[in-house]
Amino acid sequence: MNIFIAGLSYKVNDADLSNLFEEYGVITSAKVITDRDSGRSKGYGFVEMDDEEAANKAIVELNGAEYDGRTISVSEAKPRQERPKRDNNRGGGYGGGFNRNRY
Repeated sequence: MNIFIAGLSYKVNDADLSNLFEEYGVITSAKVITDRDSGRSKGYGFVEMDDEEAANKAIVELNGAEYDGRTISVSEAKPRQERPKRDNNRGGGYGGGFNRNRY
């Protein structure tokens, strides 16, 4: 089961997240999401656990708990939805602006 954790302190790293959930069962992976450019934590992460019962217990007991001075929100992660690609070509290119021939 994939678990979503929000409200993390920016100091929390992957190992901290793994340690937090270890007492509930075996952790398959633990990942704090970081900003691509700065490398700074975005304040949320994901933990994967194979044992669904252990994962549900962790969600119930850790949701709303205080961790590293912050109240965290813990829930089952929703499947990632594909976002439609943005069309950066909006047409035009020339035109608009001040009409010199008008005056």
